[in-house]
Amino acid sequence: NKSSMIRLNKNKLIYIMKYAIVEISGRQFWIEKGKYYDFNRISTELGKEISLNRVLLLNNEGDVLIGKPYLESVQIKGKILEHLRGKKTIVYKMRPKKKTRKKQGHRQEITRVLIEDIIVS
Repeated sequence: NKSSMIRLNKNKLIYIMKYAIVEISGRQFWIEKGKYYDFNRISTELGKEISLNRVLLLNNEGDVLIGKPYLESVQIKGKILEHLRGKKTIVYKMRPKKKTRKKQGHRQEITRVLIEDIIVS
């Protein structure tokens, strides 16, 4: 997309886009419009609209806004696509020189969210 590129000199290009850094369930995500992300389980029905309001940083085509701690004027609209489970991780606990071994599997419950719009008011 040529509208979001700036040429510095002959060989270097910088891509300028609209993105936000959002805090969701204790983790921080780099969010862009039109992409989907996997978050920890959000207990809401499929297809429902959600609003993410813990925006830490917003880059609006080169204009950077930083929150203290959050940006109150920015809202991110998303839509829940599906609820699924992550890859299985194996938890293996063992005490040396004892006959104690414990093997457990864990699959994280996750929600896939499509980011529809980043609104700056």
